[in-house]
Amino acid sequence: MNALRKFFDSRTEGPGIWKWLHYFDIYESHFAKFRDKPVNILEIGIYSGGSLDMWREYFGPECMIYGVDVQPDCTVYESAGVKVFIGDQSKSDFWREFKAGTPTMDIIIDDGSHKPTHQITTLEALLPHLNPGGVYLCEDVHGYPESAFAMHVHSMAHRLNEHTGFLKNKDDDDRRLVKTTTEFQSQIAGIHLYPYVVLIEKNAAPVAEFVAPKRGTEWQPFKP
Repeated sequence: MNALRKFFDSRTEGPGIWKWLHYFDIYESHFAKFRDKPVNILEIGIYSGGSLDMWREYFGPECMIYGVDVQPDCTVYESAGVKVFIGDQSKSDFWREFKAGTPTMDIIIDDGSHKPTHQITTLEALLPHLNPGGVYLCEDVHGYPESAFAMHVHSMAHRLNEHTGFLKNKDDDDRRLVKTTTEFQSQIAGIHLYPYVVLIEKNAAPVAEFVAPKRGTEWQPFKP
């Protein structure tokens, strides 16, 4: 059992946490590299505050947690190492103010309204506010194919496959084919789709090109 699931199962009283159980393996797969490091974490959708406790326990004392909720009562969950912002995630103006007052994030978790249009607004506003190597996770993506957010993410995924031609270097097997990346390919390492979850990872550093070397000496004649 991973540490986050263990924390969740042990929460028999106190501030509530409500998660689909299959989320915990997703968290562990993509969040483990950030444990016990000075990372900035944003969770949208505080509700009853329990997940803020869970992130603090998992990531350790060096992390700084930012919480966003539309309900003013959620300010009660602000504490040392946890800063709470009250605002509407569907409003671009709110996100401009939020970004002006916070450092860039290493992890962003959207567990807010779960409304597709709000999820799109939030992703568009905050993906540039994510650090290189960071992870953006949107929970409770329901309703495909009706979900506008799901279709928005699918169109983003296709941009990873953009291919407008490549350079052929017949005399250099180490750089036999070279493709200059688009700006999107340079920044985004991958888009992962899980049941009810979309997860986007940024490259740790910009990627300037994709390279396909050739190895070996024996080749069939039917392909140059």
